[in-house]
Amino acid sequence: MTKKTTNIINGKLIAEKIKDKVAKEIFELRDNKRPNLAIILVGDRDDSKLYVDLKEKEAKKVGIDTHIYRCADNTHEPEIFSMIDYLNKDKAIDAILVQLPLPKNYDTDGIILAIDPRKDVDRFHPDNLEKLLSACNHNKVMPPVFKVVLEILKEIKFDIKNTKCLLGKKVCVLANSDIFGKSLVNVLSCFGAKAQTHKPDEKKLSEKTQKADVLITAVGKAQFIKKDMIKKDAVIIDIGISREDGKVYGDVDFDDVKETAGFITPVPGGVGPITIAMLFENVLELYKRVK
Repeated sequence: MTKKTTNIINGKLIAEKIKDKVAKEIFELRDNKRPNLAIILVGDRDDSKLYVDLKEKEAKKVGIDTHIYRCADNTHEPEIFSMIDYLNKDKAIDAILVQLPLPKNYDTDGIILAIDPRKDVDRFHPDNLEKLLSACNHNKVMPPVFKVVLEILKEIKFDIKNTKCLLGKKVCVLANSDIFGKSLVNVLSCFGAKAQTHKPDEKKLSEKTQKADVLITAVGKAQFIKKDMIKKDAVIIDIGISREDGKVYGDVDFDDVKETAGFITPVPGGVGPITIAMLFENVLELYKRVK
């Protein structure tokens, strides 16, 4: 019997294609101007510092100027709000990103709310989420990780330009956050999917995940998804990240699942690189809107 081959989605390759496109468009901008991204980093989390350094390095490659604001974890919250207000008013800054998660003593929702929705590159400001939930006209800008999901589906088997490319397909989104889950479900529904969101602690969860043609998981539980939880030949998009003993894990037990899934994103090397590329795509789009 021939052993089944699972298609492993190469996020690095997809990301490079997106970044090449962004770099080309920035190179062709008039007057040699460049988009500007401000990143606020609060605290000393090693993973957050690593992500910010990576974004700064990769942004330089595509022609985006970054401005990093590094704050100690004891920085008073009013200083953060004052910084955001300054960046909101600074005409040279096209996009603002607050690196999450913030230290526990900070009002994350309030800080995100303080960002000018027009400069909110992550698109999780309530005004931007409301637009995302109320219509299917996403106008080229949505949370980068949502764009990642659509890009992967386009890359592997679905013609995402066809507004009904997911017609009849069952999509299961596992997420701890209601806002994240419902917003992504709405986007997928715009493409004809029968999409639903579920929490990882729901009863009889396997019965729901086993029916999904596409399973998207973002719960942050290492190797939570096993092969008996997925449908044969399903597309598995693993957004979750966990760290244990210095090693990075996804939500999916990759070795257990890989021979059952049809397509699967590895961790690392799957969703992560594409998310950064989509962030740059958003920065460029926000730049074009005000120039």
